[in-house]
Amino acid sequence: MKLFHFSKHYETPAKAAAAACHYGWLATHAKPLRQPGLTVVGPTSLTFEHIDGRHAQKEDLLPLAALLGDAHGAAWATDLHRAQLDMPHELGNGSLLADFRSCREVALRSRLEQGFLPDTGALHAMLTLLERSTDGPAAFYKDSNPRNFLLTQDGTIFSVDTDDLTLAPFGYDLAKLITTLIMTHGPIDPPDIDAALNSYNHAAASHDAQLGATSRECLGDFLALHAVLTAPYAGRNGYRYGWLHQHQPTQGSS
Repeated sequence: MKLFHFSKHYETPAKAAAAACHYGWLATHAKPLRQPGLTVVGPTSLTFEHIDGRHAQKEDLLPLAALLGDAHGAAWATDLHRAQLDMPHELGNGSLLADFRSCREVALRSRLEQGFLPDTGALHAMLTLLERSTDGPAAFYKDSNPRNFLLTQDGTIFSVDTDDLTLAPFGYDLAKLITTLIMTHGPIDPPDIDAALNSYNHAAASHDAQLGATSRECLGDFLALHAVLTAPYAGRNGYRYGWLHQHQPTQGSS
């Protein structure tokens, strides 16, 4: 593993400060997530050690699911047991984790305007899924797409990018990982999704039994939400497959 440095630049000082705050919170409360060292905090940039690794692929889903479950359980045990999904959560230094619902409701309404939902009935269905997802214990969302994990030659997993941190129900960030792996690399067999959920639940429940209760139906709701929320990015940033590919036969299948 070769260590260099990488600087990420932000549009405003506030965004750089928020990313640094999120990094520190994860380092304290989500210790299973290994992050590159943060070496310099500038007014509008953060400098990290550079990790020589590859981005996540479909065959990495099982260990990544276990890692997310472990990290979400750790964060709940040390801090988020005090959080409510429909309210911003104080991080202890004046910063907040945004609530789960508000920004996603705005995004779903925008998807209707952009043409990614066919009508107001479809929007209502998505908003209903969102509303019924605000019960239960709070985890966090950190945009777990394949590019936000780096795997080194020795199998170490690093988590990168702390820009988009919000509250989320257990299983929601796993659903984002599954959705974006499909959009990047193509369909994932349903038994592999089931195995990933079981691995996630087992890891989360190691911190408290109630945390391992994400059902396959609930995960399906989250996958449906992510399919709509990520629709504008199809064909960009390595997303070569649309969500519909998950529901079509793979090449060579009958």
